[in-house]
Amino acid sequence: MSVKKVEWPEAGDLVIASVQRITDFGAYVKLDEYEKEGLLHLSEVSSGWVRNIRDFVREGQKTVLKVLRVNPEKGHIDLSLRRVSRHERREKILSWKRERKAESLLRSVSEKLNMPYEDLNAKAGTIEDKFGGIYETLEKAAREGPDLLIEAGLPQDIAVALAEVAKDKIKPPMVKIKGLLELQCPKPNGILHIKEALLSAQKIEKPRDTRIRLYTVAAPKYAVEVLAEDYKEAEKILQKAAEAAIKTITSAGGAGNFQRGK
Repeated sequence: MSVKKVEWPEAGDLVIASVQRITDFGAYVKLDEYEKEGLLHLSEVSSGWVRNIRDFVREGQKTVLKVLRVNPEKGHIDLSLRRVSRHERREKILSWKRERKAESLLRSVSEKLNMPYEDLNAKAGTIEDKFGGIYETLEKAAREGPDLLIEAGLPQDIAVALAEVAKDKIKPPMVKIKGLLELQCPKPNGILHIKEALLSAQKIEKPRDTRIRLYTVAAPKYAVEVLAEDYKEAEKILQKAAEAAIKTITSAGGAGNFQRGK
């Protein structure tokens, strides 16, 4: 796997392109993934009238284009901007960013193992053969360890190094769940006891990257939001926070209950 490719793109492919120069009849671009030049003709910039091409593309800009025609013998690649949908653009940019991140991770491991990048890159091809996306697999290995990479056919030392670097460099996507606390205390200083109860929920022991947010919905109801690496951990922390708040308010002579939000 490499962000730079040596082959030619095919008609219908989506490509990441950097605008090099603009002329009266279109824009010349460099295909970042192929290190080749292509032409975005003025007629393929927009489905409407183009008064000024720079309203759509500018020198130095990166954009997603669709390949219309390829002629390797003449070195011609014709491209289109108007035929790329918003969904296609979003998905292509996401895929490209993942490829770049995967390449960065592989380069870090090649340095760590003192192994030529080209050799590691070739071996990492087994991940694509087995599971498809390299970055997605490394993201999973960051959470679960090297066994997945060994299953893909990588030697143990490389699999372990990749999993370690992935765990260090890949920030897992966070999940958010919420619930509703109802806290009441009839005592004269009841509001202080409610604040203490909410503070006790905030202060429970939790993983470093986990976040708890509490805020008033409409007294005596208070929302509890938990941001964590996975739903299982988030559920556990949410329940623990609710129990801490209810225990504190009950000890102060008040009452509380908790309802899991949807």
